[in-house]
Amino acid sequence: MRFGVLGTGTVGSAVATRLVSLGHEVRMGAREAANPKARDWAAAQGARASAGTFADAAAFGEIVFNCTMGTASLDALHAAGAQNLGGKVLVDVANPLDFSGGTPTLSTAAAGDSLAERIQKAFPGARVVKALNTVTAAVMGHPEKVPGDSDLFIAGNDADAKRRVTALLEEFGWKSVLDLGDVTAARGTEAYLLLWLRLAGTLKTANLNVRVVH
Repeated sequence: MRFGVLGTGTVGSAVATRLVSLGHEVRMGAREAANPKARDWAAAQGARASAGTFADAAAFGEIVFNCTMGTASLDALHAAGAQNLGGKVLVDVANPLDFSGGTPTLSTAAAGDSLAERIQKAFPGARVVKALNTVTAAVMGHPEKVPGDSDLFIAGNDADAKRRVTALLEEFGWKSVLDLGDVTAARGTEAYLLLWLRLAGTLKTANLNVRVVH
């Protein structure tokens, strides 16, 4: 399968590398086609990897991952182009974290919504699924890095899109994927990052996750 991954940072690289390792074709997208991080990543990954602009990656992928910084995601997706996202599953991995005040907050807090909702509203033709945003990049494609079983959460309006993303996450190695319902559930999973940051600081590790017991 072909995937477009928007973003050249730690998250984009981790997701794109895992996809290539599973035998998929991946194009990493950046603002500029000559982005050195994207080109270096593609060169290191071999024939199934390529690099281009956000629009190139979005057009290439049958499924597209938004791995950009949450505060820049809408701009990046507009650069990717609504015409390249229409009808496609768009996996939103980003979090709207704002560190400008020192203590992290959510840039969406004042409006009371979520980044995933804003993306779905801005790109109604895309099938947005919020996923992977509650774990660190290294764990996204390798859940075994956290001892024992733990849970991953997804949310979105399109049931078929969520089934496809769940199947992919299981391919990544996730054994428990909990569907929290429509895209408004992303308000909760994005807000969880404020707790996650405290947990990571207290435990002195980012390789952590939660298990829901009921």
